[in-house]
Amino acid sequence: MRVLVTGGAGFIGSAVIRYLVLEKGYEVLNIDKLTYAGTLTSLRSVEGKPSYRFFKIDICDAAAVSSAISTFGPDRVMHLAAESHVDRSILGARQFVETNILGSFTMLECVREYWASLERRKKDAFRFLHVSTDEVYGSLGRDGLFSETTPYDPSSPYSASKAASDHLAKAWARTYDMPVIVSNCSNNYGPFHFPEKLIPLTILNALEGKSLPVYGSGANIRDWLYVEDHARALDLIAERGRVGETYNVGGRNERSNIDVVKRICAILDYLRPGGAPHENLVRFVTDRPGHDARYAIDASKLETELGWKAQESFETGIEKTVRWYLDNEWWWAPLRQGYDGSRLGLLKAGAG
Repeated sequence: MRVLVTGGAGFIGSAVIRYLVLEKGYEVLNIDKLTYAGTLTSLRSVEGKPSYRFFKIDICDAAAVSSAISTFGPDRVMHLAAESHVDRSILGARQFVETNILGSFTMLECVREYWASLERRKKDAFRFLHVSTDEVYGSLGRDGLFSETTPYDPSSPYSASKAASDHLAKAWARTYDMPVIVSNCSNNYGPFHFPEKLIPLTILNALEGKSLPVYGSGANIRDWLYVEDHARALDLIAERGRVGETYNVGGRNERSNIDVVKRICAILDYLRPGGAPHENLVRFVTDRPGHDARYAIDASKLETELGWKAQESFETGIEKTVRWYLDNEWWWAPLRQGYDGSRLGLLKAGAG
């Protein structure tokens, strides 16, 4: 099995590649632009293996993408490359439009050309998995879950750009009969997560005795999915999912942001008692514009149709994650030099 992964130097992409190479024994080509959030150190465990290759490519560069595809000859494409941080999208939406929309268009067109050239057996077996987010569905109230048929209602430039890319992927499936499958996941967490996101930022700030910023009152709720569970799900969807379908991937682990932060503090109080109580570092800050109140995924379709189930509960996964950051300063310390946890996405007075 030969799999081309876009965005493989990112958080979820690198987890997918480690799983495909080390657990499944697949041949993998990673194409990644290596923006600020992409680091090849996340792939140290597969470096040098004959089954793994890396090309530094911008997915908006059609010539480079087409060359990579024809050179590698994939049986599957797993498209994860994306700008993904909501806060950054608020002040810099253009990059999100270019990468998430135009980049996805480029991938779809290049893959369509390649797929059309395949002989019948390979053409029938080929799959293009477009990996997306639950944020395209907007915000939930106190009750209910996102299903695959929930209407799209994105709130941020990030989620709007991902919604647009989802629509492109589904249109290419219907118009060109391309073997496209779409997945929408809940919030991921785990090892190798760039320090701008809530969980790694909280862990590292707490270790350094810095304030722990929590937006608003911290009441916003997310469904947390351990990244290695997500990687397994994506491989399963690409292998056994039905063409033209959408599959939601969620951990069934709803937690408010403040509860997540407090749980991390409690784990650090036990593992690093010198800084206890870490909860004293919590600081409530001005909420970000358009902050969705609640996300929660109904993963029943994936669970019943394909037999997937998350292996990690939030309790087991968050402790594994905290311990990983404590044990792997070699990975995150260089990244902290370039990003110190400063507040992003805060509009100037009168701008919103």
